[in-house]
Amino acid sequence: MNMAEVPDKSTNRQQFSAMNLYEKFEHVVILILGGIIAVIVVASMWTLLREVASSVFLNGFVPLPFAKFQVLFGMIFTVVIALEFKRSLLVAAERSFGVLQVRTIVLIALLAIVRKFIIADLSELSPLKIASLSGAVLALGAVYWLVRDQDRREAQNEEL
Repeated sequence: MNMAEVPDKSTNRQQFSAMNLYEKFEHVVILILGGIIAVIVVASMWTLLREVASSVFLNGFVPLPFAKFQVLFGMIFTVVIALEFKRSLLVAAERSFGVLQVRTIVLIALLAIVRKFIIADLSELSPLKIASLSGAVLALGAVYWLVRDQDRREAQNEEL
C-alpha cells in the first residue's frame, strides 16, 4: 500500500461515524481481535525462534529427528494460520462486507487440517481418522473452488 492509498484520520472518523451501532461494535471487536492475534503471533514467533536456535545451533547442526521436524513445522503453520486470520480481519475491517468472507474461512480451515497432517504421526493415526481428515480436505477444497468460481463469475458480470 503506497502513501496515496492510506486514508487520513478524518476519513476514518467519517467512515466510523457513518456506521450504525452494530457496525461500530463489529469494527471494535475486529480491532481487539487483531491486537490479540498480533500478541499471539509475536509469542509464537519467539517460541519458534528459540526452538530453532536450540535445535539447530546448540546441537551443532546434528540432523534433527523426524519428530522434531513435525514440531517445528507445526509451529510454523500455527504462525501462518494466525497471520492469515489477522489479515482476513484487517481486510474485513477496511471493507464494508461482513466480518469474514467464506473463502477466507475455508482457507484457514484447510491450513489447519494441513497442519494436522504435518504434525501427526500417520503410523499412529487410525485409518478412520486419516479418511476423515482427507474427506474434510476434499470437501473444503470443493467449497473453496465453488466460492472462487462464483466470485470469478460475479466479477465478469460486473465488467459487462
